Amino acid sequence: MSKSIFILNGPNLNLLGQREPDIYGHTTLADIEARCIVRAAALGHTVDFRQSNYEGALVEFVHDARLNGSAIIINPAGYTFTSVALMDALKMFDGPKIELHISNVHKREAVYHTSLMSAVVTGLVVGMGAYGYELAVDAVANFLANA
Repeated sequence: MSKSIFILNGPNLNLLGQREPDIYGHTTLADIEARCIVRAAALGHTVDFRQSNYEGALVEFVHDARLNGSAIIINPAGYTFTSVALMDALKMFDGPKIELHISNVHKREAVYHTSLMSAVVTGLVVGMGAYGYELAVDAVANFLANA
C-alpha cells in the first residue's frame, strides 16, 4: 500500500465549529477529517489526520511523515508565524507540502501576514474555508501523480 497523505493541524483547531464561527465557520475538525478521508480514497490515497496544540508534537508528526507519508497538508495555525522548529522539520520532508489556512490570513490583522512556512512548502491554500482541505488533497494527489 502507498504511503498516506499526512494532514496536520495546529493549536486550537480542535475547537473548530465552536471557535469564532464568523471566521472559521461551523464545520468541526472531525467533519473535515471525514471529508478528507472520502476525497483521498476517491483519488486512491489514504489519510493520516492529526491535530496537536503542542509545537513539539507537530514537529514529531512531520518527522513521522518523512518515513510514512507521501505528502503533507499542514494548517500550522498560530505556529505559522512563530515556529522555526516546525519550518525546519518541513524542510526535511521531500514530498509535496501544502500550507493551508481556513481564513484568508491576508485580510486579517498584520500579525497573520508573514508565514514562516510559506518559503518551504510546495503550495498554499488560503481562505477557502473548510473546503480548502479537500482542495489541498486534490493538489497533493496531482503532485504525486505527476512526480
